[in-house]
Amino acid sequence: MKTGEMNDEKFYHGTKANLNIGDLIEPGFNSNYGTRKKASFIYLTATLDAAIWGAELSIGEGAGRIYIVEPTGPIEDDPNLTDKKFPGNPTKSYRSRDPLRVIGEVNGWQGHPPEQLKAMKDHLDRLKELGIEAID
Repeated sequence: MKTGEMNDEKFYHGTKANLNIGDLIEPGFNSNYGTRKKASFIYLTATLDAAIWGAELSIGEGAGRIYIVEPTGPIEDDPNLTDKKFPGNPTKSYRSRDPLRVIGEVNGWQGHPPEQLKAMKDHLDRLKELGIEAID
C-alpha cells in the first residue's frame, strides 16, 4: 500500500520505548521481541488491540506505550499475521522498511486481562522452544 492510499486511517505502534512527538521509529535497530535480532521492518497497526499486544509483549523496562504514527513510505500487510494466522488482514497489521513518525500517544489504554496476557506469553515461549521466531 502506498502512503497516498492510506486515506485518513489512524495507525499505532506499541512498544516500551519512551518517544516524543516528531521522533522517527526506524528499522535497523534490535527488535523489541524474540532474540532481538536486527529489525528489517517497523510494524504498525490500525487497531488499538494489536497495538496493546505490541506494548505488552515488547521487551524492555517500564510501562508499555502506544504511539499514533504516520508512515513516511509504503506499508504492506504483515505476513507474520496475515499469511499465517489471519488471512485477509482483519488485524490491520502492517510493516514498512521506511520510518514511522510519532504524531501522538494514546493515554489511558486498558491492557489485556492477566490470564490472557499469560496465555499469550506461554504460547510465544512454546514457539521459541520449537525454534520459531514469531516476529521478524
